[in-house]
Amino acid sequence: MTGTRITPGLAGVPDEVDVVVVGLGVTGAGVALDAVTRGLSVLAVDAHDLAFGTSRWSSKLVHGGLRYLAQGQLSIARESAIERGILMDVTAPHLTRPLPMLTPVNDAMSRTRTAMTWAGLHAGDVLRRTAHTTARTLPHPRRLNATETLSLAPSLRADTLRGGLLAWDGQLEDDARLVVTVARTAASYGAHVRTRARVRSATGSSVDLRDELTGETRVVRAGAVVNATGVWAGDLDEQVRLRPSRGTHLVLRGSTLPHTRVAVMVPIPGTTARFAMVLPQPDGTIYVGLTDEPVTGPVPDVPTPSEAEIGFLLDVVASAFSSPPARSDVVGAYAGLRPLLEVAGTDTTADLSRRHAILTSPTGVTTVVGGKLTTYRRMAEDTLDAIVAAGRLPAGPCRTASLPLLGAAAPVALRRSTAPARLVRRFGTDADLVLGTASEVTGLPADELLEPASDDVAVTLAELVFAVTDEGAHDVDDLLDRRVRVGLVPADRTVAEPLATRALELVATSRQTTA
Repeated sequence: MTGTRITPGLAGVPDEVDVVVVGLGVTGAGVALDAVTRGLSVLAVDAHDLAFGTSRWSSKLVHGGLRYLAQGQLSIARESAIERGILMDVTAPHLTRPLPMLTPVNDAMSRTRTAMTWAGLHAGDVLRRTAHTTARTLPHPRRLNATETLSLAPSLRADTLRGGLLAWDGQLEDDARLVVTVARTAASYGAHVRTRARVRSATGSSVDLRDELTGETRVVRAGAVVNATGVWAGDLDEQVRLRPSRGTHLVLRGSTLPHTRVAVMVPIPGTTARFAMVLPQPDGTIYVGLTDEPVTGPVPDVPTPSEAEIGFLLDVVASAFSSPPARSDVVGAYAGLRPLLEVAGTDTTADLSRRHAILTSPTGVTTVVGGKLTTYRRMAEDTLDAIVAAGRLPAGPCRTASLPLLGAAAPVALRRSTAPARLVRRFGTDADLVLGTASEVTGLPADELLEPASDDVAVTLAELVFAVTDEGAHDVDDLLDRRVRVGLVPADRTVAEPLATRALELVATSRQTTA
């Protein structure tokens, strides 16, 4: 399985390839996979790490496009529903799961808004059917009485509750885990996937690269260069005009809103189709999101939530819960920047289209920008189709709509697996590979490799070692912030740091021994 490995730096990078992809968020990783499975040679690079930017700051949802339907963006809504179905049924069933989404019907929900919400949920179900996603994957929406609603979310205020509206959408195990898996899959087909490789300049036929670890510089020639750097796209193509918006999420312990087994949608006052979301996570935490604030000035590498946004989210969800979360319950917070295309006559970022665009710079660089995590595969397909249609490269048709990612298997098959449950949840059928690789590299027994960092932090040495050997992780930040994600809660990050350091040391020792 050495062909699946991702490595930092430029060692062994070819002098010429068919396609260079700049940026290794979900879009760039998707472009690399699409290109290499069409028979093209591919080099995909990022100045930092896999999922360093927007792709790790999402709500961890695979959206069906209901919000876009409410805004009249029918084509985007349908595209989202189709891509959701592909992710959940074909490409990544091991990393996705159906998530029940509950809208409490209480005194804050007028009868008009309740009727509009119910109609919207049914419209979303029509989208599901037209996308050929079965009700086994995502059940039909239904109405609940107050007792049924409280059984799903006991922390809701009972005194004002009249009932609930239940619908279903898709949830990711982890957005960064999806990016890493797409990148590993691209590498397994022969793509060169390199982190810590910065593009200093680019044209449509070459890139000037610098190895961020050694300082070495290289020029690589290419038939096409794809700029998939998201909110930083303007750095390589000055014609790109973006109006980024910041989406902030809060992280709570599950005990803050105990026994919440569903996502809770809380209407945002003064709007007709916007909700704050309370999202239970597989690791036992709860996310609360999502703001939509315009961003001005230079784009930071790591955006920071503002106290105003934190307060806003807490205020919105407070109306729905009997003991609402307080500022002291917020154990972590993160923010991501959406790369929204600037549209003349649009005043707010919330109204900007999530449609993606494919642009060609005067120097020939192909930029793909806009869109959203759910539609990454379609964005990649459209990008390669545009390059082929322009006669820049000969290639076959797109294969990714029917191509499972590494580790993919149906839920019933995964439930039969005898591998460790955490590894199955995060790696699917590759769970045994993760443990076997860690055992081979370290010489440690399975029980030591699978022991969690603490009673409250489930991270294991096995997955950290595999992240270094096969997933391109170079340091503690890569491991904790973008492979296992405990960095979202600073206290948990502190607990896991010694285990991450140990993983790096064990792999380094193994490499020295075999050198």
